[in-house]
Amino acid sequence: MAAIVTGLIPILRTAVDTSTTYKGRAIWFGFLCVRLVTLFVAEMPWFKLDSDFSCNSTKDVCTKACFNQHFDKPAVMAWNFLFILLVVSVLIMELFTAHVRSVLLKKAVRERKGVEVESLGELKSKSDLGANSGAVMILDMHGSMHAVLSYLLSMILRIVVEGCFVYVLLYWNLPKLRQTSFLCNAMDHGCAEHQCVVRATAEKRMSIYALASISILVIIISCLFCLYFIVHYIFNCCTQRSNDE
Repeated sequence: MAAIVTGLIPILRTAVDTSTTYKGRAIWFGFLCVRLVTLFVAEMPWFKLDSDFSCNSTKDVCTKACFNQHFDKPAVMAWNFLFILLVVSVLIMELFTAHVRSVLLKKAVRERKGVEVESLGELKSKSDLGANSGAVMILDMHGSMHAVLSYLLSMILRIVVEGCFVYVLLYWNLPKLRQTSFLCNAMDHGCAEHQCVVRATAEKRMSIYALASISILVIIISCLFCLYFIVHYIFNCCTQRSNDE
């Protein structure tokens, strides 16, 4: 539980930071928190996977050989690695937003007056929003090609990561739990054919279904965001051209 709290603190601290913002920011940080909690809960049935696996063999080496033969693809480590890639996809937009904010603040210092933002965003004082001091940078996701491309890049990376995660769950891990009992042949280790069983398969399958459902939801929402920003940007370009004419 200490690990899950430690992981949530920096995510929540960054999410509530209102110095920079853009459309969908709260949603993606919310999904990171939900994914982290779901990942922690889903890993619990896998913590004692070694003790949940047993065979009707008197030799411990034969049981271990059958375990390595049956679970030949990573589970928990692959989940954690893909979660790191998911965090990277969110950090791409955070880095881009921080860069834009830095540019706008330098421009404000040089001009010593309010910043007029044409395409990347706008810098508003917190006093305008009911706060006491400071500035809030609101990134315009529709007026700049660079902003749209950066957002789409983070979205595409997120979709790819989630697609890989669903593939790992449904094609690597789930097939290993469909049969609670199976025959194992580890002749390479001098072991005869014997019966093996995996305990608590229902809990392990449920954890896979929970993770897969969250990933599919993220994929659907990411695709909708990509479509929305592409259509909105094209509409803005067409409107601007018509006004110029």
